Amino acid sequence: MSKTTLTFEYEKETKNSVRYQEVPEAGKAPIMGTLYVQKWYAGNTKTLEVTIEKKD
Repeated sequence: MSKTTLTFEYEKETKNSVRYQEVPEAGKAPIMGTLYVQKWYAGNTKTLEVTIEKKD
């Protein structure tokens, strides 16, 4: 099993959600790219962290 924590920064608001763009580690490609989070949850948050886990 492998866990990775990704950081996302605020990009813009859409009709019902907030769009975040992944900030990849230096020299690495993005894993998820863009993340949409519902406005009711995101609020005014400018940075999100998401942990994903691979179950092999």
